[in-house]
Amino acid sequence: MKKLILFAVLFAIPFTALSLQMETKTDDYRVAVVRFSHETCTFCPGGDPGIEDWTHRGEPAVGEEVFGMSGYMRGFVSQSEEFGDINLIGLSTPRGVFGGTSRSWNQEEAFDHFVNLMLEDLKEAMPVDGVYLSLHGAMAVRNIERPEAEIAKRFREVVGPDVPIVGTFDLHGNEDEEFLKWADGAFVTKRFPHYDAFRQGQRASRYLRSVMRGTYEPTTASRRPPILTATVLQWTGQSPIMDVMERARRWEDREPGAYVNVFLGFPWSDAPTVGTSIHVMTNNDQELADEIATDMAEFIWRVRSDWAHGEYPMPEEAVRLTRQAIAAGETPVVLADYWDRPGDATWTLQELINQSVSNVLISALTDQPALDYIWEEDLQPGDAFDREVGGYTGEQAGSPVRIQGELVWRGSRWGYDRTAAISFGDGNMLLLAPGYQQNSTLASSRVGPVDPYDYDVYVLKTRVHFRRGYDETGYAKTIHIVDAPGDWFGTIRLEALDYQNVNIEEFYPFGNPEYDPAEK
Repeated sequence: MKKLILFAVLFAIPFTALSLQMETKTDDYRVAVVRFSHETCTFCPGGDPGIEDWTHRGEPAVGEEVFGMSGYMRGFVSQSEEFGDINLIGLSTPRGVFGGTSRSWNQEEAFDHFVNLMLEDLKEAMPVDGVYLSLHGAMAVRNIERPEAEIAKRFREVVGPDVPIVGTFDLHGNEDEEFLKWADGAFVTKRFPHYDAFRQGQRASRYLRSVMRGTYEPTTASRRPPILTATVLQWTGQSPIMDVMERARRWEDREPGAYVNVFLGFPWSDAPTVGTSIHVMTNNDQELADEIATDMAEFIWRVRSDWAHGEYPMPEEAVRLTRQAIAAGETPVVLADYWDRPGDATWTLQELINQSVSNVLISALTDQPALDYIWEEDLQPGDAFDREVGGYTGEQAGSPVRIQGELVWRGSRWGYDRTAAISFGDGNMLLLAPGYQQNSTLASSRVGPVDPYDYDVYVLKTRVHFRRGYDETGYAKTIHIVDAPGDWFGTIRLEALDYQNVNIEEFYPFGNPEYDPAEK
């Protein structure tokens, strides 16, 4: 009889464990996830993107298709799946805007359209236990001052006051305290280039789960040091920006439950929240949150003069220095047109031609008309190419440059249906894209038969992201950030911009504002 009872007990254990597991399964957390991200250059001449610009790659993604739509999202999904008790619900997510960051203000109609699609999905999915928003921070929408905060607000109106909302952001975001009025947490990349997007998504997942479980009570603090800088100055691979981010990490290491985020701002978005800001979250400790926020603001304000200024060679000098580097064997050389946001500027290209530099890869020049010409004339690889390229978005782009060469390749690349490669001069190659294309690695410049490793000089439309593939790998022996011969949008000379929503004299280094870091 004892053996029979023991047998029954032993074999009952798995069924008991299984029943408990099934009970736990019914208690899984339901989390809605969505991405709506745009770094908006309101001064760019690309025109206001509408619904059609946001759907050129297809209708919004839904369900599991949403889970792979950004590094932040992939990090969030990976960590959530690892927990095993979070069920993710992918809401309608736009696939990206045609022309990327080179487009101007987003249309209010488009913003409302896509947010409404998300909210319709959210209402159908209710009830949910949490919300994750994969955002940027520098989206600009006509008639909506704080788009990301507005998204959080509209989500809050649906889920109610008790469901936690968390967002991830690019460090170029223009965010004040408003987002944290409606959301419970913000996680911002600490590296530029943004190596840690995946990690921030993971952190957001862990944070959200702790709030949903009731083990973390979000308490926040924000500060806004009045500093406005061009993104080329925001490289986290050099001091003092490196030191700012290390200080944030140090606070996080010292204080369990503290999260410290620094937005460096995006000056080409004419938003009232433009510039530097700090977001801190702690676990029900307002005093600590304020202490950290004040310390970070004090440090940033103290070192501001060391990172708010810069000076770079103009195209003529940059190309002269390039010739010297070639003669000295200090190749490959990178020439980064940091200020060219539309991507069609020809100043550097023209100077390379003027000074007869060979073995150059231009990756890539924006020129929709030239690509239309290739397709309309049905040019094929091997056919002659003879026409002007670039220099068509405005005075800042310089004059069109005549290229006489040969079409090497045509096809789809970088998410565009029409792109091309044209050989010209002495071993030079010109890559064409219909919209702004920032190629930050050698692999991203590989198209058709073009091997990016075959060139000595690279002209890139980039500010800092190129360091990922050309600098931090040790590949480029010579790097020159190239300036523009004029006071155009995109340069570090921000005082030349026609801000309508910002008084630039209230920001350092364009004015001498008084600032108390302890002020909230």
